[in-house]
Amino acid sequence: MLSRMGAAVVAEAVGTFLFFFVGIGAVVAGADLVGVAFAHGLALAVLVSALGAVSGGHFNPAVTVAVRMSGGIGWGAAVIYVLAQLVGAVAAGFAVKAVFPEAAFTAANGGTPALGDGITIAAGIGIEAVLTLLLVMAVFGTAVDPRAPKLGGMAIGLAVAADIMMGGPLTGAAMNPARWFGPAVASGDYTNWYVWWIGPLIGAIVAAVIYRYALAGEAEPEVTPATPDL
Repeated sequence: MLSRMGAAVVAEAVGTFLFFFVGIGAVVAGADLVGVAFAHGLALAVLVSALGAVSGGHFNPAVTVAVRMSGGIGWGAAVIYVLAQLVGAVAAGFAVKAVFPEAAFTAANGGTPALGDGITIAAGIGIEAVLTLLLVMAVFGTAVDPRAPKLGGMAIGLAVAADIMMGGPLTGAAMNPARWFGPAVASGDYTNWYVWWIGPLIGAIVAAVIYRYALAGEAEPEVTPATPDL
């Protein structure tokens, strides 16, 4: 049997892989914006509900950073979580590349997020930051806060779907550095890579600060229901 931390790391890697395999697969398959939004949102809702009890169901380095800032996870565990997420993301990128025809994969650039026409780098970072702010507020408000309603991953998945329907044409609405990293490695396209790292991390940090110091009240935020320790 794996240790509690070992199980959490496996859950983060496998959950991230499944989340992105479905989401990236929808992009490469040519789904429209609504289809892509719901593929991501529904997959995340199911996986957060299924694996949240094991790892907290982050599947996103930005979420892990926010939880770390709230005091819900240690630095060592946070680093291992992020590495597991990146491994799962790269595995998903190459799995999608393996199962789809090369022409479809190339046409969609492997599902790698990209800036839309007329979107500057600064605007892209700002959009990703705001979209991630919404996502992480949903995470804190429905999964991290011990006062949260028991909604499973539904609200978090809906936040992702809503964000993609707004931001998909603008930045790809990754809200997640790993969501960019996996298909970027598989496709070999690292254009404007910093947009999908800086933007989500800014949004996550702002959400963590707002929630911890303005909204949490007497309830100290913590990973729910699992807080793995190294």
